[in-house]
Amino acid sequence: MLKTPPSEPKRLRGDRLRARLVRALKQAGGAPRPAVACAPAAGTLVASYNVHKCVGTDNRFDPGRIAAVIGEIGADIIALQEAEARYGKRAALLDLPRLERDCGLLAVPVAGAANGHGWRGNVLLVRGGIVQDVHQIRLPGVEPRGALVVDLELKEGPLRIVAAHLGLLRRSRELQADAILSAVQGRSERPTLVVGDLNEWRVGDRSALRRFAPAFGPLAAVLPSFPSRLPVFALDRILARPHGLIAGIEVHDSTLARTASDHLPVKALIDIAAALAELGSGARMAA
Repeated sequence: MLKTPPSEPKRLRGDRLRARLVRALKQAGGAPRPAVACAPAAGTLVASYNVHKCVGTDNRFDPGRIAAVIGEIGADIIALQEAEARYGKRAALLDLPRLERDCGLLAVPVAGAANGHGWRGNVLLVRGGIVQDVHQIRLPGVEPRGALVVDLELKEGPLRIVAAHLGLLRRSRELQADAILSAVQGRSERPTLVVGDLNEWRVGDRSALRRFAPAFGPLAAVLPSFPSRLPVFALDRILARPHGLIAGIEVHDSTLARTASDHLPVKALIDIAAALAELGSGARMAA
């Protein structure tokens, strides 16, 4: 059962603990056989999953396991990170026809994806609805990072998804957060989610997530999702504007998910009708 978002805890431990955990977990092995069935959820379920280029915690490349975890989640919309090779031709890694066949999920089309199926590793999969607009952002920073801003019309109403994977350097994440906010603020108002691996475990004054707080605060629940074998750091996030758009949020923690990637997926049940009412109330108050 999805949990309602708790208040933000104190800042988490830093890079040193993270590095020790990753070194220890690299030796973990064993992989269960993946399931194939897709389990649709009640309501509109949105998820984020860093698939680590389909390499699991056992160092085995296995796109089938990733597809099986996506099937377990049963999301209506899921943002994937590291879903294609990072360098060179950025070759596609996922079996999109299988995801369409098993789960009814279709990849939002992007420009310049001749060899891959996403934008700088970001892929947005959607079941149902109409894609009204797709905007690709080159995010500033040392690494090649990007974000997708996608306007959808679902049966529940309009929704904007910003699917992103932020950088490893704090200064880069700050610049990238500013770029995302600028892109969103220049568009028409509608319920909006920022979804992805934001690579930020801090929640205090040094956190790049503070850039999002005025528009997307209070920040959604801090749910440890990395490393998947022993989750300690809340790197994967789903942020909402207005805040009432998120009805519940949790980590998808299964035996298979703990092996398929070094990140666990996060998922949120959203209430578009409540968000539209909240936005309408704010507009009336401003008037």
